[in-house]
Amino acid sequence: MKELVQEKWNKRPLIISGPCSAETEEQVLETAVRLHKTGKVDIMRAGIWKPRTRPGSFEGIGTKGLPWMQQARKITGMPVAVEVATAKQVQDALHFDVDVLWIGARTTVNPFSVQEIADALRGVDVPVLIKNPINPDLELWIGAVERVAKAGIKQIGLIHRGFSSYGNTEYRNAPMWHLAIEMKRRNPDMMMINDPSHICGRRDILQEVAQKAIDLDFDGLIIESHIDPDKAWSDAKQQVTPERLAEMLDSIKWRKEDVANEEYHAALEKLRQQINHLDDELMQILGERMKTAEKIGQYKKDNNITILQTNRWNEILQRAFDRGDKIGLSREFITKYFDAVHMESINHQNKILNS
Repeated sequence: MKELVQEKWNKRPLIISGPCSAETEEQVLETAVRLHKTGKVDIMRAGIWKPRTRPGSFEGIGTKGLPWMQQARKITGMPVAVEVATAKQVQDALHFDVDVLWIGARTTVNPFSVQEIADALRGVDVPVLIKNPINPDLELWIGAVERVAKAGIKQIGLIHRGFSSYGNTEYRNAPMWHLAIEMKRRNPDMMMINDPSHICGRRDILQEVAQKAIDLDFDGLIIESHIDPDKAWSDAKQQVTPERLAEMLDSIKWRKEDVANEEYHAALEKLRQQINHLDDELMQILGERMKTAEKIGQYKKDNNITILQTNRWNEILQRAFDRGDKIGLSREFITKYFDAVHMESINHQNKILNS
């Protein structure tokens, strides 16, 4: 089985699927059989322990569900994966020969919990996936990876499941793709898979998010699947049947990072050089802008004027919105870009006023 697990771990794209929660033995086994029948799933997942925000809700079937996962693997030959949040859960999962473990978002956010899991993993040869923390803090995610790596775990992968945004988004958890991309940039050799289920929170936009992840060169997907999603004991709205999962996977356009074509590379390199030149010009222009901001800062200092001029800033933003609409730039991008430029200008002026 270890050879099979290694084979699946190295496969691209890696597809992991299964129910949000293991509910009954019959449900787990039927899900496994139907997922296996699709021929598209590499590893079966199921939640055995379910961390919940408030007490009283279903928190998982517990350890008695682990033999069901064992049986599912025996019947289908698929490796199995579960989430762990404590040392005891690690021990129980390993006792029942779970093939892959993952650390959930609510655990990644707590360094003490991650360290407890890491200590329980010392001397163990098992692949571990680490979800991003609930809050958009890249250092917590990196810290979790470092703790598990220091415990001697060689096979570590990342799961991007989105970040809490307190309901101000169409998603259950805002993707914040830039954070996942930055994490991937810092760990180019580490597998990064996407979790559309927890990003979306609803099944109607799963495929859209999954496709975007593949377009961004993610290494695979982890998608929740249930034999009767509407009757699921947890997260019913975001789960799909194994058959629907297969349809989604068939509809995704699987892209390659590269192709062996000299003409393609020559054309792409030419466009990239154009991008480099434009970036150089942008940097030069930004440098000139900051010099002008410093002159304004000196004027404000000489005349005892505050740095922030709200009306002027609103005027700049509105002017940018008007121009951006004409050239196809979104207001979201313009706001983020000009906010960054504005803060840098304020920093330059602040140095002048306090020099």
